[in-house]
Amino acid sequence: MSGREIVTRFKKASASQGINQECVEVAETADGGRAVQDSKDRDGGTQFYGPGAWAGLIGAVKAGSFGP
Repeated sequence: MSGREIVTRFKKASASQGINQECVEVAETADGGRAVQDSKDRDGGTQFYGPGAWAGLIGAVKAGSFGP
């Protein structure tokens, strides 16, 4: 299995609900990382994060490192 193999369905982030909201979808990958895409532009590509990078991103978001 490749680390970029998507093993779950994409799920829209709970903060991305509503008509005019930014829409981010996340799926799990075979290596425990995540795949991320824009639900309004699924053909625009998918970003892949390994398990360590994903954990670092989530930790930074929870710590408020990206603003208010």
